[in-house]
Amino acid sequence: MSGIEATGVAIELERLRRSVDVGFATTRGDLALLLQRADQTDKTLSEHEDRLDALERARWPLPSLAAATSCAALAVTLWQAGGR
Repeated sequence: MSGIEATGVAIELERLRRSVDVGFATTRGDLALLLQRADQTDKTLSEHEDRLDALERARWPLPSLAAATSCAALAVTLWQAGGR
């Protein structure tokens, strides 16, 4: 291999190395962006779970309220029937 060929090979290897470095840098950047988005999604999901828990704790106990209303209606009906 002559000196000119060796220089050409070295230049091509340097170009290849540069291309690989740029590709790795791009891949690292893409991965960093994906990790950031995953973290944001996890944070949003956590906030939604907290809000849902708060809503579930604050909701009215409708079945208990319906049972209490039924018992009160029965008591009023029995009181009215017994009072006549």
